[in-house]
This record gives sequence, C-alpha cells and structure tokens, in this order.
Amino acid sequence: MWSAPPSCECPQSHGEGNFDPKGLVLHSDNGKPMRASTFIATLQWLGVIPSFSRPHVSDDNPYSEALFRTLKHTPAYPRLPFDSLAGARRWMTRFAAWYNGEHRHSAIRYVTPDERHYGRERDILARRQRLYERARQANPERWTGATRNWTPVQTVTLNPTGVSALPNT
Repeated sequence: MWSAPPSCECPQSHGEGNFDPKGLVLHSDNGKPMRASTFIATLQWLGVIPSFSRPHVSDDNPYSEALFRTLKHTPAYPRLPFDSLAGARRWMTRFAAWYNGEHRHSAIRYVTPDERHYGRERDILARRQRLYERARQANPERWTGATRNWTPVQTVTLNPTGVSALPNT
C-alpha cells in the first residue's frame, strides 16, 4: 500500500485499491538530480518506474522542456531550497506571471503568451514589421536580405504533421 508523505496534497480518492504504485511512471529529463542513485533507489523503493527523455524523439514535450529550462536559468531562480510549500507557491506564481506576461517567446515571434491569448499579437507584429521596413529604407546598406518575418504564427503544435523525428542517437 502506498502512503503519501505528510506534505503531499493528494486527492482522497486515491485510497487502497484505486491505484497501483507498480504502474506509476515518473517521466523526467536526463538531469543529474533525476539520475542520482539515491533518487533512483527511492523511486524503486516506492515502486515507481523511472522514465527519461530521449534525445530527438518527437513524443517528448519540447514546450515543457523549454519552460523548465527557462525556469532553471532565470536570474530569479532561488539558490537555496524553498523554506515551505507556501514559499514555493509564491515564487511559482510570480514566475508564471512573468513567463506569460513579460517573457517573449521565439516560437510565437517574440510576443508573450498573454499578448497572443488576448488578441494583441497582430497589432504588435504589424508595428514591428513597419518599424523594420522603415529601418531598412533608412539604412539599406545594413540589410543583406529581407527583414525578419513578423507574420503571426497561425498554429503552434507539439508534433506537426509532415515533420519526421530525427533518428535516435
């Protein structure tokens, strides 16, 4: 029988007979903490099967990987562990507000998710296009080709059709 540690907030519906710990799989990246022998031993002791991401496999989630990389590399990332669950939640709330409202994402032409979600993306990208065109006209010698593509990205997908996965390495 599996029992949650006192700090774990699990739904009460996970009582005995409702879930099999031998069927649990923890999907993670290939980072050092996730491959540490004590962590692997703890997973095995709990009956959790470790699963690691594979390079160049299209079923892995590049969006969540990009999110976690941004999270871990932001200057605001804490150097020390959080003092409490409440402290971790406060930090994540601030991070999520920054990530969605201020951080510009390259996959959506350097607008924020909020700008895209709330329909401000087209105006922002049109202004950028006009700015680049004016800069190119004012200083044509600085431009060797076309300006950056500021056309709004229509659809963002995890596994677009017609794109084959790279072979496993």
